[in-house]
Amino acid sequence: MSDTGTLQQANAPQKPRSLAGDAWRDLRRNPIFWISLTLVVLVASMAAFPSLFTANDPRDCVLSRQHAGPSGGALFGYDFQGCDTYSRAVYGARASLLVGALSALFTGLIALTVGMFAGYFGGWVDAALSRVIDIVLGIPLLLAAIVLLKRVHSDSSTIRIAAVIFVLAALGWTTAARVVRSSVMTAKEQDYVAAARMLGAGNGRIMFRHILPNALAPAIVVLTIALGSFIAAEATLSFLGIGLKAPTISWGIDIDAGRVHMRESATPLAVPSAFLALTVLAFIMLGDAIRDAFDPKLR
Repeated sequence: MSDTGTLQQANAPQKPRSLAGDAWRDLRRNPIFWISLTLVVLVASMAAFPSLFTANDPRDCVLSRQHAGPSGGALFGYDFQGCDTYSRAVYGARASLLVGALSALFTGLIALTVGMFAGYFGGWVDAALSRVIDIVLGIPLLLAAIVLLKRVHSDSSTIRIAAVIFVLAALGWTTAARVVRSSVMTAKEQDYVAAARMLGAGNGRIMFRHILPNALAPAIVVLTIALGSFIAAEATLSFLGIGLKAPTISWGIDIDAGRVHMRESATPLAVPSAFLALTVLAFIMLGDAIRDAFDPKLR
């Protein structure tokens, strides 16, 4: 009986794995995925709970400690204002990650809306929206962001953060929209969409119930990579003095300050630069790993 049962189990048809199941199997075997995911979780924890990583107040600045070496919990010493360099780098993760995450979120909403309508309805709707995508895609992101943010004269941290998020989202959605459009055009030709249409499902139900889940996966991959680019763009704008401004703590602001005083000490420049580089690299590596796992051509 046991041999017969074993034989029946061996001959039983195997349940086919879904694309998500195959992708997760590949991701589990990819060390790049685990390294990048660990870095992302670490930075996210740092942004949410900075006091877990440092007990020093980043705004506790004493000029007598200017460019002093490591002491009193300051792992990398002090900057030109006598502030703890490491503590400022830890607390700087919050503003940088907030800008990057919200920019990616709003970018995703715009891209899904434009890409969904363009890919599903086609015709003149696709032609009009595709021309809008081409126009926005032709605008250099950093140059346009500099021009637009020059018009923001408020020193309020909330307003400046909102302005940077708005500008990055308004200019950075085109690549994701193209990916969504392509995915929707492929999905709408599938048999299950035709069956849903024959059963009387309306355009709204087909778009959001049947097509949207297939368009989400490639969009998430693009937005994960874009999140790292948005963090780098925010740091660049803050470095140039037109993004975030003090008293907001940001990697870009600290890199600019460290650059001015790098002859006295290179550490205040190197530490936030390293935090920024590792964070951007982690998101790009994570996006690449997810993209490779979900790409059927690599199977």
